[in-house]
Amino acid sequence: MRNFGHASIDEFLDDFVVFRNLIPIDKRLPSVDDLRSLVNIPAGITPRKSQPAYAQVIVEILKEAKALDATNLSIKRLIYLGDTLLNDGTAFINIARAGNWPGLAFIASEQDDPSPAVVEKRKEGTLYIANHWRGLKDFDSYCQKENFPIDRQTAVIVDIDKTALGARGRNDHLINQARVDAARHTVEDLLGGAFDIKAFQRNYQEIDQVEFHPFTTDNQDYLAYICLILGSGLYQLNPLLDRIRAGELDSFQQFIAAVDERAEELPPSLNEIHQKIYARVRTGDPTPFKAFRYNEFHATIDRMGCSTRDISVEALLANEIVITQEVRAAALRWKEKGALLFGLSDKPDEASVPTPALAAKGYQPVHRVKSHAVGEA
Repeated sequence: MRNFGHASIDEFLDDFVVFRNLIPIDKRLPSVDDLRSLVNIPAGITPRKSQPAYAQVIVEILKEAKALDATNLSIKRLIYLGDTLLNDGTAFINIARAGNWPGLAFIASEQDDPSPAVVEKRKEGTLYIANHWRGLKDFDSYCQKENFPIDRQTAVIVDIDKTALGARGRNDHLINQARVDAARHTVEDLLGGAFDIKAFQRNYQEIDQVEFHPFTTDNQDYLAYICLILGSGLYQLNPLLDRIRAGELDSFQQFIAAVDERAEELPPSLNEIHQKIYARVRTGDPTPFKAFRYNEFHATIDRMGCSTRDISVEALLANEIVITQEVRAAALRWKEKGALLFGLSDKPDEASVPTPALAAKGYQPVHRVKSHAVGEA
């Protein structure tokens, strides 16, 4: 692998990007609110990436994006680049089905296993599952062999997190670390002198386990809030875990409601933040802990483009969230052929786009931030 210099993913995506709130950065495109009546999504509900309703929204946005190129051509084929078979593979199948488009998906995670890619042909589309990001070159050849042109009537969806940025198995640990550091800083700021770093690390690691995903729904806002409440002393870790395992607490909503019953025991400042988070949870906001996500935005961009010019590739991958050169090269090649490129991220907008105040100071959304591009392309 080598360093290909600085780049940003808007080089191939422009502002054709949506984050969790399904509000495209390019304001010429419709948001989920604009499309609710068309795709029958109730007010206040924002579907997540693996849900069929999400696919319906994305299909309508892609159609509008295609209409902007003034070619009078429609989308006839779908390419999808992602890093997880469950989340990205499901999103691909749902989008292909909703658009009634034949599709091919490239799903990769860097591994030591030299085995060739596995091809799974399904009714809704084909999944090309690789152990290396360099497999994108072979995927391009596979598309040609399958008589699947990538041209002006092809939509290419690029997953952002751990695909275009911080490739899974190669550089994704820094995306995770940015989130953990943001949670730690947020809890530390709110607890002040009562913050115990060792207790926080223990609480975070214990709760952030697959065993407790039914309780947390793997929502990092919920996890950060739980760590805040544990840090306050209102609850203790082991008794809480015992109650979850026993089924006495079977959802985060039940937990935060129980905290609310004891909210007067919290210091006034923590009670105030609790009330804000609880109000957002009750309205269905999947990103209720805003302070945590704002800190995640800073922790993420601080890890992009931060290394010196002469740093080794190994050090780059260890210290900086880098752009996946194989994805960049393929996307630029396909864009040159006229394909429509569009980026998806299930990361919250609050962790991906600067607030108006930060934007006024020159901060950019994650997809416009320059970082080094690293890979084998």
